[in-house]
Amino acid sequence: MIHERSKLIVCDNSGAKLLQVIRVLGGTRRRYAYLGDVVITTVKVAEPRGLVKKSEVVRAVIVRLRKEHHRPDGSSIRFDDNAAVILDKDSDNMVGSRVFGPVAREVRNAGYKKIVSLATEVW
Repeated sequence: MIHERSKLIVCDNSGAKLLQVIRVLGGTRRRYAYLGDVVITTVKVAEPRGLVKKSEVVRAVIVRLRKEHHRPDGSSIRFDDNAAVILDKDSDNMVGSRVFGPVAREVRNAGYKKIVSLATEVW
């Protein structure tokens, strides 16, 4: 479960390293974001020559969660960290060109097929 002020690791090569969630999109009373959900974040730590700069406000999609996610077939999945991929301002395209680490299958169901195709592993 990701809520406001949660920290996320960036798992793409956009230049950002750490994000902090400002807002969970999807309604005024929505408190938590799960796998495949879009959040508005701010960049807390960034590389000096990256595409994204520190204190920039960006949109990101969540690809890994420490909280276990129960699937309809009865299985559950859990990762070691909370991670996200930064999205472009105008569209749902990625800013970076690579995705590091595994990605949950729910990201494909949310419509982010480019992220799934670039990921090293899909769980």
